[in-house]
Amino acid sequence: MIFGKLLPRESNFFEMFNQHADRIVEAAHAFSHLVANYNDVALREKYNQDVDNAEHAADRVTHEVNKALHRTFITPIDREQIHGLINTMDDVVDLIQDSAETMALYDVRHMTDDIKRLTELSVKCCERLRDAVKLLDKIADPSTAEAALKTCEEIDKLESDADRVMRGAMSKLFREEPDVREVIKLKAIYELLETITDKCEDVANLIEGVILENS
Repeated sequence: MIFGKLLPRESNFFEMFNQHADRIVEAAHAFSHLVANYNDVALREKYNQDVDNAEHAADRVTHEVNKALHRTFITPIDREQIHGLINTMDDVVDLIQDSAETMALYDVRHMTDDIKRLTELSVKCCERLRDAVKLLDKIADPSTAEAALKTCEEIDKLESDADRVMRGAMSKLFREEPDVREVIKLKAIYELLETITDKCEDVANLIEGVILENS
């Protein structure tokens, strides 16, 4: 009886994954609003703060998951999978924040069509990531596992689309932009935005691994 009381109870890791995924989407939407309203300084600052708030909230969830791993005796999936998944998800929201901070740091003056397109693809990737994460606790059901795998495939396609957009953006930038400073600024932004989709694909790959091992 005493031993039973001492055993740590299973933490609700799936719920914490969902909470973190929601924060990722919040950050992505705030960043999208920042890009859409970039010429309005007040709105730019507001949405920049919204990105920061979502990132800080995501950090708290990541901390709770990692803390729960140390105190939980039995976990619903492998400990390495939990650790890898939550920390890779946290990388996504960190990159969104990095993108907003880099725009301010580099004093980017205007949003190009390629920034807008990469932002749109990043938002879609984050939304599909959230959709896949929300299915994780039901993957014992074959149809749910199949739906989650299909969602991961959609993330892979979005990442490929972002990669193509970035290559085109880089080619146009080096051919048409005469100001070296603008080249440096925009190159950094394009790379960061494409890396958001790369990291979403990393999360999708981890989710696929969880599904294949546990469904």
